[in-house]
Amino acid sequence: MWRVPLLLCQSLSLLGVSCSHGDHEVTLPRNCSLDCVLKGDPSCEFCSVDAEDIEATLGVSAARLFRTCVPLPCLTYLSSDQSPSLCEHYVQGPRNITVEFVADREPGYDTIVVSWMPSVYVCLWVCFPGIAFLRGFQVTLQALGGSHMDCQLFLFQRNLSLSAAHAHRVYRSNPFARLALGSQFAVTVVAVPVPELWTDFYRSLIFSTRTCPEKNGLEQCQRDWYPRHVEVRQEGQVVAVTFNLAPPHLSISHYFSWCYGGGMRNYTPIAANPAGNRTHITYRLLGLQLGTDYSCEVAANVVDAVRTTFSVRLSKVNQEPPPSTAETVVLALLLPVAVLLVCVVLAVTTVLIRKKTERRLRKLQEEAVKSSRSGVMHEECRLVSSGAVRPPRLLILYSSADGPAHIGVIVHLAAFLRQHLAVQVSLDMWEVLTLVEEGSMAWYCRKVQESDFVLVVCSRGLRQQLSGRSRSAVGAEPGEGEAALAAVYLVGEDLGRARAAGEDLSKFLTVTFEYSMEAQVPGLLALASHYCLMRDLPLLFSHLHRVALQSPGRRLHVELVSEETYAEVPAGAALLRAMGEAERERQRGPRPGT
Repeated sequence: MWRVPLLLCQSLSLLGVSCSHGDHEVTLPRNCSLDCVLKGDPSCEFCSVDAEDIEATLGVSAARLFRTCVPLPCLTYLSSDQSPSLCEHYVQGPRNITVEFVADREPGYDTIVVSWMPSVYVCLWVCFPGIAFLRGFQVTLQALGGSHMDCQLFLFQRNLSLSAAHAHRVYRSNPFARLALGSQFAVTVVAVPVPELWTDFYRSLIFSTRTCPEKNGLEQCQRDWYPRHVEVRQEGQVVAVTFNLAPPHLSISHYFSWCYGGGMRNYTPIAANPAGNRTHITYRLLGLQLGTDYSCEVAANVVDAVRTTFSVRLSKVNQEPPPSTAETVVLALLLPVAVLLVCVVLAVTTVLIRKKTERRLRKLQEEAVKSSRSGVMHEECRLVSSGAVRPPRLLILYSSADGPAHIGVIVHLAAFLRQHLAVQVSLDMWEVLTLVEEGSMAWYCRKVQESDFVLVVCSRGLRQQLSGRSRSAVGAEPGEGEAALAAVYLVGEDLGRARAAGEDLSKFLTVTFEYSMEAQVPGLLALASHYCLMRDLPLLFSHLHRVALQSPGRRLHVELVSEETYAEVPAGAALLRAMGEAERERQRGPRPGT
């Protein structure tokens, strides 16, 4: 079996030539039409089919397939005269899923292709060899913790009957491009046809894209660059440090150094001179104590810079030669005078210190009397999680009728709560396959029961939907777009029952954003606790973790959980940008049809 590189292998596939992957033959998709697949043309053995081709050939909208990447029943892909018995058999999920990186010209993104091998077994009540029932594959790529999703559909030509030998072939997808570096993705390969009973017809693999240094090299990445060559030497009572500068194209001109030791912290700003040495720079550490071990670090003065650490110890300098006889006589005469002066200074200093101490004691006594009368003492503390307590489970309900900008705010809010508020978030956009497998209403009912808290994001679209949908419709079987709305009605009914029974209502919360209005909270949710984000972010944290922000003599301060500081981390900054985009969309006026 002859072997060729990946790019050459893809080029050969356009000519109908197969190549090898180890000891297995590789089959690459060809860009042929769905009509060619349905007619059984031998030149269309394994084809990549897009949404426009499906709509043009079958007259069926493929928006659901290619936007949400939810697999459709097998007959959707085939002609109307296809035997219905084909859907009664399905091949087990593919095996040996691998991800390979492909060279591209975008330094900030990765491009991958997915490879897999089909299973030879078909399952009905029992599993038996029957790869002949396999008609194609669907490959789905989803970003973990984000809304990015992409999918590709591949079909075999209609008259092709697969044999057991095809189970030893490696099939490969088209490239998935513009994947952000340093991110996690889940790739799922689904065997087509999709059975009515979802059990074991797909396989998934979680992988991470490369970091910037892994793809482009350290010298091409500003945030990942760090000094790799550091030299330390002592010059008398001063320590000189030399390190290599960043390449000019990274536009780094300022650096800094920290040293810790002896209970002290030493900060040194460093500015590179463009007219001087462009490869190395030397700075000096001042104020170090003799015989003290210091742990130091140096880095570029950029956000989240990688730091290079090194150790420093200031040693004694070699003693000077002994003084001459004349110098010894002078020192002997001056010694008594010096001793007398030292004694006078010590006496004066002792008197001054004693008087200052007495004044300080009197002041402390007066403050203690005032403090005991008022009975108030302020103290800040930080919340430190021990990791022994399970994080609270939170279900987020929202309306998708407010447009993509509002949905973007929901996704970024969920990511911020999970990363920085120690909350286990459930969001329907993150669990598409599970939601389709269980059914929309069953998934929402289970999540409402299992969650410690249910948070409803109130908006203009949600209020209009609740006003336009009669209450009798809640008992009916909801459509695909109404399951979340029905779950909001169920939350309202649970609030009413809990209020009537005198039970705790803290499980249910409502929030609005600053670009929305508090008046948009529906009446059936009026009993739930309400917060306006991001102004009430500390109150929301207090509610979810059941901790008091203030108590007699104490005030709780949680890092990054405030309106002023949440945007200091990447997840908070992304949420701030998303809310700004939603505000601009609101100012442009209501969307048509709302």
